[in-house]
Amino acid sequence: MSKVYTTEELIQILAAERQACLKGNRLKLEITVSGNPVIDQFIRTDGLQKFSAYQDFKAAIHDYQQENQVSGVVWREMIVKGKNLRYPAVDTELIALTSDLEILKSAKNSILEFWYEVTAEMDLYLSFNNSKQYQQINKPDVERIAQITEWASLWKWENSSFLEIVLQMGWGKPEEANYKRGRPRSGSEYIHAVNPGNRPIG
Repeated sequence: MSKVYTTEELIQILAAERQACLKGNRLKLEITVSGNPVIDQFIRTDGLQKFSAYQDFKAAIHDYQQENQVSGVVWREMIVKGKNLRYPAVDTELIALTSDLEILKSAKNSILEFWYEVTAEMDLYLSFNNSKQYQQINKPDVERIAQITEWASLWKWENSSFLEIVLQMGWGKPEEANYKRGRPRSGSEYIHAVNPGNRPIG
């Protein structure tokens, strides 16, 4: 029986392949920009060839995940204001299996509790228009969004004078929700918590 790669090994394989593609060691040569051979001979396609080669490889890894039931979940830890949380998230280069979605759903409440606790005195903003615009909201607004979403994830930006904690609340497949490719089947809303008087940067 052949060895089945682990989640961590697939992440390392994808990182190595991404580097090979960026360096031009892997190209998808049949890529054309316009489809017109007369025009295409004058257009540089190496960037598109690198990108397409990596996307093809990543799709093959996603098929491998499905066939071998290799989870896309990684465990992250966040520490804010002396409080810490260990929580599951789907790696940005992998997909979520059905069993992964169940793990994410079961962690939603603990992520929300942590977020409410560490953002109690902070200003809250809902991002829209691909995070180019923000609207200030309050905790009841967040609670309403939480009721209609299935899973949650966290990020933070922090330095000595600034703190922003982003709560992503989503539904459907995370790999589709992150890039707004799967609406309405998959999607997410982003809530940004910042210290009073600050505006979100992420």
